[in-house]
Amino acid sequence: MRKLMNAFFVTAGLLFTVNIANAQQKLAHLNSAAIIEAMPEVKTARTTLEAFQKTKTADIDKMISEYQTKLKAAQDKEKTLSEANKETVGKELQTAGAELQDLEKRITDARTKAQQELEQKNAELFNPIQVKADAAIKAVSKEKGFTYVFDTANQGLVYWDGGEDITPLVKTKLGIAATAATPAPKK
Repeated sequence: MRKLMNAFFVTAGLLFTVNIANAQQKLAHLNSAAIIEAMPEVKTARTTLEAFQKTKTADIDKMISEYQTKLKAAQDKEKTLSEANKETVGKELQTAGAELQDLEKRITDARTKAQQELEQKNAELFNPIQVKADAAIKAVSKEKGFTYVFDTANQGLVYWDGGEDITPLVKTKLGIAATAATPAPKK
């Protein structure tokens, strides 16, 4: 019986200690989208990405224009087809058809490659921005002693009552004016 009582008191003591430790945990929330959107690097990255996309689009548009020109030429050539020139024009049309198929394949390949390059460029430009924001969030969280920091940007947190909004602190850590537009989180 004495061992049972000792076990009970030890268990009660541990639960009491755990509850005190949990009560001391600090919670905070932030809006990572607002932080990243306020970073000056985002505007530069978007401008670079848009210029890259325009270049790729221009290259593909040039190929499409070439395809349309060759298609029109083949259609015009087909109109001149007669019994007298059937063999000569037929061979020219076959050659033009092969060229059109090759050009169509190159356009498809160019679109696929451009999409892959665009995704790669997007990651190349925006991943360092995300890493920088994450580092600032972690630094502020550690400095202020927060145990948990919730992100209100992803709509995963639907309600909170308490905690501290550290969005302005993270912006300050990144050298961004803390008053820069921050969308109000929904409660």
